[in-house]
Amino acid sequence: MNFNILGNSDMQLSPIGFGAWAIGGGGWAFGWGAQEDTDSITAIERALDLGLNWIDTAAVYGLGHSEQVVAKALRKSAHKPWIFTKSSMVWDDKGNITNSMKQIKRECEDSLRRLNLDVIDLYQIHWPKPDEEIEEGWAAMAELQREGKVRWIGVSNFSVDQMKRAQKIAPITSLQPPYSMLKRDYEAEVLPFCRENGIGVINYSPMQSGMLTGKMTKERVAQMPDDDFRKRALNYQEPKLSQNLKVADKLKEIGAKYGVTAGVIAIAWTLKNPAITAAIVGGRNPQQVEETAEALDFVLPDEEYKAINDYLQSNA
Repeated sequence: MNFNILGNSDMQLSPIGFGAWAIGGGGWAFGWGAQEDTDSITAIERALDLGLNWIDTAAVYGLGHSEQVVAKALRKSAHKPWIFTKSSMVWDDKGNITNSMKQIKRECEDSLRRLNLDVIDLYQIHWPKPDEEIEEGWAAMAELQREGKVRWIGVSNFSVDQMKRAQKIAPITSLQPPYSMLKRDYEAEVLPFCRENGIGVINYSPMQSGMLTGKMTKERVAQMPDDDFRKRALNYQEPKLSQNLKVADKLKEIGAKYGVTAGVIAIAWTLKNPAITAAIVGGRNPQQVEETAEALDFVLPDEEYKAINDYLQSNA
């Protein structure tokens, strides 16, 4: 396994980290449906046992619940992974979510409490919304770093222009963008900018929220509960659904040659981009974790990378 240093930090990351979005459970605007905490905890434990050395969560995942589950898993674990979380998506007593960067310092205290930590290894602004609050929000992040509440600070879903504005205030350790073979818009400007400026990149949804695992079907999508956000996502609706499932079938064919799943191929494809430091990979139970953990060691051969890109271009 190769470890990569994240941006200007001292953190050497395993090629994939545990993504804790889905373990937030259902009943909130961007949930994945019902989730048993016992499954989540055993999934985290298995991921750490297999060599993943970082966990990425966010305050808003399950409206605080994901962070609490991560804390429960770590209480039982001998492993000491890096812990990343995010701020700027806040909610009220009724669960209504809004975007604000005016409460980042309070959010940090809340996350530290839920995670049962003295310091957060990487603290990130979740979304650059509202845009006019970026400078205020990033200044608060830099202050938290100076105070020792967080070790490193990063951004998520930012554009090049927004990162340049933040850089005038304090260095950016990392960017967290959505990046998969089904979502490549960050390739044009953002990823090259990060590489040129020494900003680490940890991409989320490398399997496009489960679409490229090789296990998704039209029937499964139709049966998704109403509180699974994917039911409303464009990639899970026609005509994209049929197109995306064909891509997944292609990945299954390639994976079969190497004894890995389509999901591992999808993850490995993102890791071929030289700007990517490591990929965030979710898991809702130990079995899912075991399948995707193959991506810790699997390197997609150049010829397969080219074949996939040729296929994507001809089937765009």
